[in-house]
Amino acid sequence: MTIVAEDDVIRIEKLELGPFGTNAYIVGCQKTQDSVLVDAPAEANVIIDKLKKTTLKYILLTHNHIDHIGALARLRVELKVPLAAHAADTGNLTPPPEILLNDGDVIWLGELKFTVLHTPGHTPGSLCFRVGRYLISGDTIFPGGPGKTSSLDDFRQIIKSITEKILVLPDDTQIYPGHGNSTVLKKEKDEFAVFVSRPHARDLYGDVLWLES
Repeated sequence: MTIVAEDDVIRIEKLELGPFGTNAYIVGCQKTQDSVLVDAPAEANVIIDKLKKTTLKYILLTHNHIDHIGALARLRVELKVPLAAHAADTGNLTPPPEILLNDGDVIWLGELKFTVLHTPGHTPGSLCFRVGRYLISGDTIFPGGPGKTSSLDDFRQIIKSITEKILVLPDDTQIYPGHGNSTVLKKEKDEFAVFVSRPHARDLYGDVLWLES
């Protein structure tokens, strides 16, 4: 459990949970002490304990893979707050989310403005959440490369999502992914520029790294 960002306006805590080391994030408004939880990987007791000092308003889902929703059913029962996700990633969510999110939607949390980015590729309904200069990216982008893809079409889609939705953000945007450590967008832009400058196999997909693939 690590505080990855904190100032007079916002507080972001990262919780690395479960067997896959999946990151959940608690994002709080410092003025109102309201919060959102992004993803619910595992260890519901830990998440609930960390939320005690805030007033949880929403659970936001970056995508519906099992390593991101392992604690979701219990949290929905105990916390009784709306779940928000993209319609394309709701097939395994029971009951369905109370809120369906689309690209460009805005969620307000006290003084914090969350902008929803629909970034398909890792899954059809993958979402990123931008708040100020911070981006919670799920499994869309990581330090050094995109999220894992299962087909050539998915890889093309995730690259389109990254180039059109993420690489256009300011260079100092801090990226908090679904696994591992954070990165800064300028680094990813520079490494992506190297990636696109080189030839690649026509069937490239799966686990890809900007500087090694």
